[in-house]
Amino acid sequence: MKFRKYVAIALLSLIALPAFAQDFIAGIPRNETLIIQGTPQQNADWFNVWAPGGGAAANLNGLQQLTTDTLWFINPEGGKDAWQNALASEPPSYNAEFTEMTVKLRKGIFWSDGVEFTSDDVVYTVQTQIDHPGMAWSAPFTVNVASIENPDPQTVVFHLKKPNSRFHTLFTVRWNAAWIMPKHVFEKAADPLSFNNNPPVSLGPYQLQSYDKGGNWTIWKLRDDWQRTSIGLAAAQPPEVKYVVYRAAGNPEARVIEQRNHNLDVINDMAPEGMFSIMRDSKSTASWLKGFPFAHPDPTLPSVLFNTKKAPFDNKDVRWALALLIDIREVALGSYRGAANIAALATPPTGSAPDDYYAPMQDWLTNFELDTGSRKIKPYDPNISAQIANMVRGQWADQIPTDPAKLQRTFGFGWWKKDVEAATELLQKAGFKKSGRQWVKPDGTPFAIRLQVEGDAIPTLARAGTVIAQQWTQAGIATKVDVAGPTNGQRLSTGDFEAAIYWSIETWGGHPDLSFFLDSYHSEFIKPVGQIQPPRNLQRWQDPRLDQIIERNRSIAFDSPDVAKLGQDFLKLAVEEMPMIPLMAYNKFAPLDTTYWTNYPSADNPYSASGPNWSNIRYMVVGLKANPDAPKP
Repeated sequence: MKFRKYVAIALLSLIALPAFAQDFIAGIPRNETLIIQGTPQQNADWFNVWAPGGGAAANLNGLQQLTTDTLWFINPEGGKDAWQNALASEPPSYNAEFTEMTVKLRKGIFWSDGVEFTSDDVVYTVQTQIDHPGMAWSAPFTVNVASIENPDPQTVVFHLKKPNSRFHTLFTVRWNAAWIMPKHVFEKAADPLSFNNNPPVSLGPYQLQSYDKGGNWTIWKLRDDWQRTSIGLAAAQPPEVKYVVYRAAGNPEARVIEQRNHNLDVINDMAPEGMFSIMRDSKSTASWLKGFPFAHPDPTLPSVLFNTKKAPFDNKDVRWALALLIDIREVALGSYRGAANIAALATPPTGSAPDDYYAPMQDWLTNFELDTGSRKIKPYDPNISAQIANMVRGQWADQIPTDPAKLQRTFGFGWWKKDVEAATELLQKAGFKKSGRQWVKPDGTPFAIRLQVEGDAIPTLARAGTVIAQQWTQAGIATKVDVAGPTNGQRLSTGDFEAAIYWSIETWGGHPDLSFFLDSYHSEFIKPVGQIQPPRNLQRWQDPRLDQIIERNRSIAFDSPDVAKLGQDFLKLAVEEMPMIPLMAYNKFAPLDTTYWTNYPSADNPYSASGPNWSNIRYMVVGLKANPDAPKP
C-alpha cells in the first residue's frame, strides 16, 4: 500500500484519537520527555499490579516498566551480560537438594515515599499472595513455598515443599516477574485484591506524576532520589529522560502519522506496510534491524491456541487436522507480508533456539510420522521457509539472503504441508462427517469455530487469524474471527474462547532452558474453565508425560547440559499432541523516532529490549541520550 493511502486513513482515524499534538504533555518540556505507545486503560484508577483490576493493563501504561522491581533480570537479547542483579546483590544460592534458596539483597534501596526496602517486603509479598488466592503469583508461591524467613534486613531464605532448581525464575524478569510489594502500604489495606494502590509508591527510578481518568495517557517523572533504586545504584550517569509518557496512539495507521509528527517516539507494534513505508521515507527513524524485515524478533511464539477443555479441541486428531488445513505460506504473506520467521516447534526460532533446538531436530521432524487412521504420513516440509523467501525476493532482492543458514535465521526452518486429504482422514477418525461441503461433528451439529484475535493492538496476528479463518472455512469448517479487543487477556485467562491467535510460549531468549513458560505448564496449575488460569498455559494442556518432563527439569541446575535434552523431549511431545499450532516468532514492527532521543538498542547494540510492554525497557529509558539537534522548546 502506498503511503498516501496511510495518510488518508490515518487522518480519518485521528478524529478518534484521545489527544491531538502535544496537549497530553502540556507544561512538560518535549525535549525531556519520551513518548511511548501504550493502550487505553479500562480502569485508569487501578495501579495494583498484583491483582486483576477490572481491565487495567499495567503492562501497557508504564507501571510495571518504570516503578516495579524484583530480584533479577535477564536481557532477552542474551549475551555474556544477560544476567542482571536487581534488588538482589548476587545470584540465588541453593542447597544441594534444591529445597532451599537463599537470597542476598542490596542495601540502600528506598521506595519513592522514603521508606527503605528490606527483606520484610519480600516476605510480605510471598505470604500475602499465598494467603489471597487470585493474586498474580499466588498459585506458584502456594505450590512451591513451605515457609519463608528473613534472618536480617538483607537476607531471605525460602524453604520449598519439594526440589525446584527453577524457583528463582519466579523473581527473574525476562518480560515480567513476581514484583515486590510495598509492605508498609498494603498492610494497611483491608483487602489486597480490591485495593487500587492509587497513587502507587515506586521502587523504580520513575514515579507517577499524573494520568488521564479516561485511560488515554499516564505520565511518569524521574524521582529526585532516583539513585536510591537498583538502577540508580548501578548507573554511571543520571538518566537524561526526565518524563515518560505512555499514551494511546490510535490504530496502526495513526501511529505512523503520530511518529512522523514526532508525537510518538516509541511504537509498540504496527502493520508491516506502515513499517516498510516509514523506513523507506523517514530520515529520523531507527529500527532493530537496519534492513528487511526491520522487526524486532521477540522470543515469543504466536500460535493457534486451542482450549483443550472444550470439545472437540480436546481431541488431538482434530487439532492436527486443523493444522494440516493451514497453508503457512499464505499466513506469512497475509500477516507479515513475508517478513515472518515460521516455527513448527513449540519454541520461538529466535535467540539460541535455532542452535539448541531447530537445527538438531530437523532429522526428527523430517522423519516424524502421523497416523491419520487410514495411513501414516510424514507431514513436515523442511523447504517451506525457502519458498516464502522466494516469494518476497522480487521486492527485497538485495536484502534477502541466499545462504541457507542465513535464510533459516530470517525466515525460519520448515513447517507442515497443507494436506486436505490427511486432514479429512483425521476428522473421520474423530467421528466427523461431511454434509455437503460442511463438516459435522459426531453429535450431528455443524463444526464451527470462533477464532479469537485481539485486533488492532497486534495487527499482524489479527491478519493471521483472518487468513486461517478463511482457510478453515474453505475446507468446510465455518470459522468466524472474534475480535476481543481489550478484553482479550481476560477472556484467554478464564478460558472464554475456543481457539485464539495468541501466545502461551515465551522463552528466556538467549538460554536453552524453557522454564520461563514450561514450569507453569504443570498440571498442578490447571484451573477449571471460568476461573483464571495462572500464566502461561492458556490452552490448559494436561498430560502426565508433560508433568514428568517439567519435574525432571526442576531437579537439575539451570545451566545443566541436560536442559536442552529435556527441552527436546518437550518439543517432541508438543508435536505429537499439537495442543497449539505454532505459527511464527513474534516479529514486532517497532520503529523508533530519533528526533529527540538517540542510542536506542538494536541488533548491533542489544543492551536492552525495546518493546514498550517489556519490563526490561527500563534499561533503555535510562540509556537514551538527548539528541543535540532536537527542536528547541
